[in-house]
Order: sequence, then structure tokens, then C-alpha cells
Amino acid sequence: MASMMKLPGLPDLGRCLVMGVVNVTPDSFSDGGDWFDHGRAIEHGLRLVDEGADIIDVGGESTRPGAQRVSRDEELRRIGPVVRELVRQGVPVSIDTMRAEVAEHAVEAGAALVNDVSGGLADPAMARLVAKSGVAYVVMHWRGHSHDMQNRAVYTDVVHEVHEELRQRMEAMIAEGVDPGQIVLDPGLGFSKRPDRGHNWALLAEMDRFHELGRPLLIAGSRKRFLGRLLADADGRDRPFTECDAATAALSTLAAANGAWCVRVHDVAPTADAVRVAAAWSSGGAALDEGRADPVGGRSRR
Repeated sequence: MASMMKLPGLPDLGRCLVMGVVNVTPDSFSDGGDWFDHGRAIEHGLRLVDEGADIIDVGGESTRPGAQRVSRDEELRRIGPVVRELVRQGVPVSIDTMRAEVAEHAVEAGAALVNDVSGGLADPAMARLVAKSGVAYVVMHWRGHSHDMQNRAVYTDVVHEVHEELRQRMEAMIAEGVDPGQIVLDPGLGFSKRPDRGHNWALLAEMDRFHELGRPLLIAGSRKRFLGRLLADADGRDRPFTECDAATAALSTLAAANGAWCVRVHDVAPTADAVRVAAAWSSGGAALDEGRADPVGGRSRR
């Protein structure tokens, strides 16, 4: 099963992993500014580990719809101290970046995963960096930068088109020297996917199609607008981002039960429980011991 595939430098716990989000940004869509201070970001990352995160994803550039890019130097300033300290404390760290230079800095500091929402399209140097370092690498489906990505959300058959575009990006990275064993695939929920046209739900309903590509799947739907749209009130107002954590946990349970390698979330504790429930359920109790608190990066859940 895809969720059981081993990746270099990352935990292999026999269940879907949980990636906790630390946005060191002033403008991310659900928690912008909350962890902009380095000390608070580090503290938050460690708290997420205590709540059950297996990997911490550190990002210094917002990719919310409409966001403008920050400079390379500013992105490095934001993520550098956070990555270094989390690694020093034994936490498996992912760096959320589209820039090869930022990825290289983080990998040299000990990051075990590069989470590139552009799938290598935003920076031609990314493939060389990933191939040279041997680090695990997320190839996400992407059609353009945040300022205009929703204008590109035009599909005849969203599942087929996302599947083919993701396959092409994976093959392009492999052709540039990336080992297939380094690659994780992400269908890119919310990125050039319209919440009012069911794009995200169609992709989730046909997760099995993406398993056909033979690589682990990362599912990142936490607090995204398609959840808020589903849970809109009687007047049609979307539910606020931070009130979608129960829905995110439900999504995480279903993703884990359908073979996701990892789910990326903001509110870790409910999803940490959810993936353990999914493991016990799908194994018929054979994975019962997997439901107990797992030591992560030398730390354990409180």
C-alpha cells in the first residue's frame, strides 16, 4: 500500500503520518502572523510534535490565493532559525518552498523533506538540488503562482487532467536525475481547484487513481476553502477557516483509510487520533498497538 512506502530520513510507523504546519509568515490564509516570531514558531512546532505530529512542515512564503511572492532573502530569514532549532531537537522537518536555494539551506540544516507546491516548475534548479541531496521530495500538482492560480482552474475532466499533469511532472523530475524513491505526490487540493465546482471532492473521491502512479500520497486539505464552502451557513456564508478542524479530521480519517502516506494539517491532535483510528479499523485490530502514543524525534506525546 502506498502509505507504507519508506522514504529517506522520514518516520516509517506502519500508518498514515501526520504533518503539522508551521507558517512563519504574516499572511498565510488561516494562521498568518500567529507564528511569525522565530521563538513562537519553534515553540509551536514542538507543541505540534507533543500533540502527535510526525513531521513539521516549515514555510516562509504564503501560497494562499492572491498572495504575492516574497524575496529569497526574506524567505531564508524567516525559516532559517526555525528549521535549525527543530532539527536540533530531533524533529523530522519538511521545508515548504518553491526555491532551490531555500531548500538547499534547509536540507543542509537537516530538513528531511522538500515540500514544493510547484512540483519543480517555479525553479528549474530544484530538480538538481533534490537529485544531488537525495532528500525526499513532494511533487504537487500546480498550474501557476498564487496571484492567478484560480484563473487556471479550468478542467474538462479534473481527475484525469490532474493525474496526467502530475505524472508528467514526476517523470520530468526523474529525467533530471531524481530517484523515484525520493518522490511523494500531492494532488494539490485548493491549488487551481475551484471550491464551487467540486474539483477537490472529485480528486478525493478517486484517490485510487493516484495510487496507480506508484508513489506515496500527501493529502493537504486542512482548513481549505472547499471545506468552508461545504459547511456554509443558511445564508451561504462559508464557515471560517479555523472552524473547519473537525471537518479536517474527518477528511484525514478517510484519506488515511484510503492509503494516504501522510496528511498535512494545522490542528494536529484530532488528526493524530484519526490516523490511529484508521489504522486500527483497516487492520481489523491487528494494528492495535500502533494506536498508542508513538515516540517522534526522540520526544513523546503528553
